[in-house]
Amino acid sequence: MPLSRFHPVVAQWFSSSLGPPTTAQSRGWEAIRSGRHTLIAAPTGSGKTLAAFLSALDDLLQEGLAGPLPDETRIVYVSPLKALSSDIHRNLAEPRREISALAEAKGLPPVRITAAVRTGDTPSSERAAMIRTPPHILVTTPESLYLLLTAERSRAMLRTVRAVIVDEIHAVIGSRRGAHLALSLERLQHLTQNPLQRIGLSATQKPIDEVARFLVGTRHIAPDGTANCAVIDEGHLRSVDLALEIPGAPLEAVMSGETWQEVYDRLATLVREHGTTLIFTNTRRLTERVTRHLGERVGADVVAAHHGSLAKEVRRDAEERLKAGKLKALVATASLELGIDIGSVDLVCQIGSTRRISTFVQRVGRSGHSIRGTPKGRLFALSRDDLIECAALLRSVKVGELDRILIHPKPLDVLSQHIVAETAGEDWSVDELFHLAQGAYTYRDLERREYDDVIAMLSSGFSTRRGRRGAMLHHDAVNGRVRGRRGARLSAITSGGAIPDTADYRVVLEPEGTVVGTLNEDFAIESSAGDIFQLGNTSWRIMRVEQGVVRVEDARGQPPTIPFWLGEAPGRSDELSKAVSDLRSSVEARLGDREEALTWLKTEAGLSTSASQQIVEYLGEARRMLGKLPTQDALIMERFFDESGGMQLVLHSPFGSRMNRAWGLALRKRFCRQFNFELQAAATEDGLLLSLGPQHSFPLEDVFRYLTPEGV
Repeated sequence: MPLSRFHPVVAQWFSSSLGPPTTAQSRGWEAIRSGRHTLIAAPTGSGKTLAAFLSALDDLLQEGLAGPLPDETRIVYVSPLKALSSDIHRNLAEPRREISALAEAKGLPPVRITAAVRTGDTPSSERAAMIRTPPHILVTTPESLYLLLTAERSRAMLRTVRAVIVDEIHAVIGSRRGAHLALSLERLQHLTQNPLQRIGLSATQKPIDEVARFLVGTRHIAPDGTANCAVIDEGHLRSVDLALEIPGAPLEAVMSGETWQEVYDRLATLVREHGTTLIFTNTRRLTERVTRHLGERVGADVVAAHHGSLAKEVRRDAEERLKAGKLKALVATASLELGIDIGSVDLVCQIGSTRRISTFVQRVGRSGHSIRGTPKGRLFALSRDDLIECAALLRSVKVGELDRILIHPKPLDVLSQHIVAETAGEDWSVDELFHLAQGAYTYRDLERREYDDVIAMLSSGFSTRRGRRGAMLHHDAVNGRVRGRRGARLSAITSGGAIPDTADYRVVLEPEGTVVGTLNEDFAIESSAGDIFQLGNTSWRIMRVEQGVVRVEDARGQPPTIPFWLGEAPGRSDELSKAVSDLRSSVEARLGDREEALTWLKTEAGLSTSASQQIVEYLGEARRMLGKLPTQDALIMERFFDESGGMQLVLHSPFGSRMNRAWGLALRKRFCRQFNFELQAAATEDGLLLSLGPQHSFPLEDVFRYLTPEGV
């Protein structure tokens, strides 16, 4: 759709500020203006946000010029991160202000288009203000949308909503948060007085038709499975500058301290060569470690850390300093992976494989984050197996592969939350509430028996010695009606959501009482007064450890220990595991001619000669030792005896840690029953290990028959 179809003020502002629209914007405006549900898939930095918002701003401007603009919420914008919601709110302020100023300069009556953000970080005074005077544009998160749909006064505010925009939809659709959001969208549709237009945005969606079905819900899907949704698919690829970085010393099974120093030196060189550098790691512990060593090389005042265990004020300060050009490097986890505006970034460095193809694409896309910018990324391999995975990752990006999004089917605990929340707001027919739940794509296969069991549980509660307790609903089985009991709304508000709680300890700076961040419970309990640790590239000395709180003072740069956080490393996706297996097979087929194997790696994955040589040598030696390389079509099992005489059984299976962990637990239980002996099991991305005693004896090939699909 050309800009000429917008109000002249809006068209003039867009042209003077941003230039000609992108294809994704033009096609998106056309679909949104037609009133259809719309899903926009386009590369990072292609202007998806304005593709979704500009039509809404134009409608509000024209309505305000025609008459007084009522204080009604028209647009709800949902993002998966609180920081991204706040960022979008700030970025909307500039076009709203400039469009209004341009209209007044042309002699048009002033039009005030308002926006507000509602997340868990929003102060209570601002929450109350938006209830009294609803904003035209409400920016929120999936969890806060659920709360707004549940609280009595905010439900009334949402009745006038005409469109909902779901940004970075890929980030929630593959988890239980996706089921939570799908039900919230159906509840919002039920609540609104107008047909609700749904708009989805993302750079990495696969399969895109499945994402479209999730967005619109089951009532907007044709019998042949086609969603009644305009899909604007501009792909996820654009010209990108990628390269693999390896240290001068050959990589080993685990990187040594000396080799890590080479990595830090190379990072420092790249930081000096570029204006701003964003460095991603997979864990908060590694983020803190890299920040410390990089600060020693380029200056602690121009390097900062950014992760979820830092207080929001600390994270926001780091974002603003990077945006203002006061930082040379920002070391982050997934907390900066999505489209938060941190200004111009010249280079993205990824330490170790991201374990997911889409994650790597998203992270590299943070550099050159503009319509005409070129993303630039450097991937650092940390071990020999990581080198193989990084090569497979680069090859996957080169051919345009993405991870497939798997939707969690009908989680009943999430359904229970929404049933309690919705019946607390109004009485419902049991049949109509079932129909509402089935409208969410995640619950399209919800059976009536399952639904009735949930209703029975919520209305009956649980048995105690003093009778039944915990009932949330009144169920009138005769008339088929259900309504919330006293206290149901409070329970729904205080216990809702699909993000698991953590028992982290708050870190409080004394004597100011400022919250610096959080520490893992185990690390906090194991610490003592006087210990020094690092958080946010600053050393803190522990004064005392209390229940849930670690009180600290500034250690003034004294050498710290690095905290640990448990259970945070991501598992490898099925698509990347398949890519690793394919790379092994392709190299193995060419090991007879080493030069051919080297040339193939350089051509297919864009690797350097040194990286290609290390891969060929490593895989060649592995084939010599095992007789064949393990792939997803050829699993290999071996055993050896350790120094104490215990047997170590290794199954090489490059299916990723999620499958290998489940397989290892099942095999462990089978061995425990076979030998009446408790043993240990461990799993990695490329295999699993069982530790047995010296007295155990069995034919190795029999292990493959220990587990069958019927017996698991």
